[in-house]
Amino acid sequence: MKQGIHPDYHKVVYMDTNSGFKFLSGSTIKSNETTEWEDGNTYPLIKIEVSSDTHPFYTGRQKFADRDGRAERFKKKYNM
Repeated sequence: MKQGIHPDYHKVVYMDTNSGFKFLSGSTIKSNETTEWEDGNTYPLIKIEVSSDTHPFYTGRQKFADRDGRAERFKKKYNM
């Protein structure tokens, strides 16, 4: 790997602003805010709006709209 051309990869804490859910991961994002994690270390804090804690797909609140196409609806309507 060439030296000096890659961004600094470090651990950061992501916080879901909707639920307050936090998780530790790696990233190249920089932040001025920090937070203390469960291991006692201080990490940069990255605030995000949606995570697996609040995303409808992962929480089971997603609604699937199975809409037929125009031809299928026409056939269904006229029993074809």
